[in-house]
Amino acid sequence: MAIDTDKLSSIVRAFVTETPHVEGAALVTHEGLPIASTLPSDLKETRAAAMAAAVMTIGDRISGEIQRGQLNHITLLGTEGYSILTRCGSEALFLVLASPAVKQGVLMIEIHRIVQTLAQTLMR
Repeated sequence: MAIDTDKLSSIVRAFVTETPHVEGAALVTHEGLPIASTLPSDLKETRAAAMAAAVMTIGDRISGEIQRGQLNHITLLGTEGYSILTRCGSEALFLVLASPAVKQGVLMIEIHRIVQTLAQTLMR
């Protein structure tokens, strides 16, 4: 089964352009390979994908060690904004970069919605 990267890229691009304060997003494999992304020009897609997978791997280990069950998402807050990493079905991770001005609750609702759409598209 081939992955429809054009469709996935279109979905990710629409998410970035239509969601207030979102600066970029990427769909990546658990192995750290990019599938589809719309990222700021100064951020390398392959590097972002590899780091996202590494963060989720470490997060999974921590969640297991402290007996918190399966990890669903990780939120990092830096001085320049948010990086949110969310599971996207069993095969992928979804990374979102957002400015500090983002309304976190609204963003999490939008991420949940887009992750469902991306996961369904990946399964086709």
